[in-house]
Amino acid sequence: MAVRTDRTPLVVVGDALLDRDLTGTADRLAPDAPVPVVQECAERIRPGGAALAAYLAARDGREVTLIAGVGEDPAGLALRELLAPWLKLIPLPLTGTVPEKTRVLAQDRPVVRLDRGGGRVREATDEARDALGCARAVLVSDYGRGAADALRDVLAARPPLVWDPHPRGGPPVPGTRLVTPAEKEAHGFAPSEDRPGGGLRAAALNAALVRDWRVAAVTVTLGSRGALLSYGEHPLLVPAPAAHHGDSCGAGDRFAATAAGLLADGALVGEAVEGAVGAATAFVAAGGAAAVPPAGSERALAALPDTDDPGALTARIRAEHGTVVAAGGCFDLLHAGHVGLLQAARRLGDCLVVCVNSDASVRRGKGGGRPVNPLADRVRVLRALACVDAVAVFDEDTPERLLGELRPDVWVKGGDYAGADLPEAGLLKEWGGQAVLLPYLDGRSSTALLARAAEGAR
Repeated sequence: MAVRTDRTPLVVVGDALLDRDLTGTADRLAPDAPVPVVQECAERIRPGGAALAAYLAARDGREVTLIAGVGEDPAGLALRELLAPWLKLIPLPLTGTVPEKTRVLAQDRPVVRLDRGGGRVREATDEARDALGCARAVLVSDYGRGAADALRDVLAARPPLVWDPHPRGGPPVPGTRLVTPAEKEAHGFAPSEDRPGGGLRAAALNAALVRDWRVAAVTVTLGSRGALLSYGEHPLLVPAPAAHHGDSCGAGDRFAATAAGLLADGALVGEAVEGAVGAATAFVAAGGAAAVPPAGSERALAALPDTDDPGALTARIRAEHGTVVAAGGCFDLLHAGHVGLLQAARRLGDCLVVCVNSDASVRRGKGGGRPVNPLADRVRVLRALACVDAVAVFDEDTPERLLGELRPDVWVKGGDYAGADLPEAGLLKEWGGQAVLLPYLDGRSSTALLARAAEGAR
């Protein structure tokens, strides 16, 4: 597993599931009942619940320990095999078997879900308590099957960064930094006297949850609308960078894992929520949990090659079933908005290639006074960023030729574009890639920096 030493290790506590998709086609109804006949089904298993959140965090290049109920039953053994290359598992004893959730899909749309296995965590172990006691960062992924409750005393002593709650689970421990319920869940969690009557009274709902749970912040995830963040009053709506209506299975786990990782690395709560919204949006756009590379059939990514050859890097990552992310721009005067965008882009996959305009390309686009910094300096600064794995240069007005050579899985642009205005979106679709918008930090731009510098000189 390629672990980035610049990222804080994460301990995930929660309830592990084994998810199975049976995907086929349906073009007729059964003769004996009005139900579709799904044929030629391909089966695929993957981690689910807290195991998915932990797996996604590990795929981000983070050292991850998962504390969850996993037994020796067939589902438990399959889950252990899936997770072994990526993270450390500390199993908790179960009463019963690992829960399994099987979806039957036709034309990639769910037809029915079958659940079996009602295992619950029986008790905590000394190994789990010790791991939590010395953890630098903790995410609780509660699916209501007893793991969080068994370790509640340890979690209360050292409140976690993020608690992803479940209606069948207990409340987050007081002092938790961020709680991430979905919109429907949030209405059920609120004290009855504080439940809004309808419409967007989510501000009052958020405030009630912050007060009732005695936590630092609550963000209610709103699907394609983004998330509503509150510290107890004056909620902040963090909009999704784009609306995608694909398979949302696993999006909550992607959101929680991203937010916990960002907070662990020192981000503010607002920055973590913004990054998590962007990551969850890209996750759904890419196909949701069904599109996550099979954990058991791939080798954990080895260390990235020392060379800065973008072609060699992308070929290596793709051969190992990883996700190639690319981002582009002039990056003339590198500022906080650029850095935030590139850091968020890197978290979407296994490598980040920055496509940067040549000097001539910048002059054609921005005028004779630009770039301020020549290409060699811009490339050197970009390569010095920990989130950048390689830099590629293009001389044309757009990076389309370069993108055709690199064929990234995800192409990232700053949020000053409208979704329909991304000229590269159609190109990415040719090989199954996805163009994604991520928000810039407000008020940061090279042009604004130049203007302030000129005003100061006067």
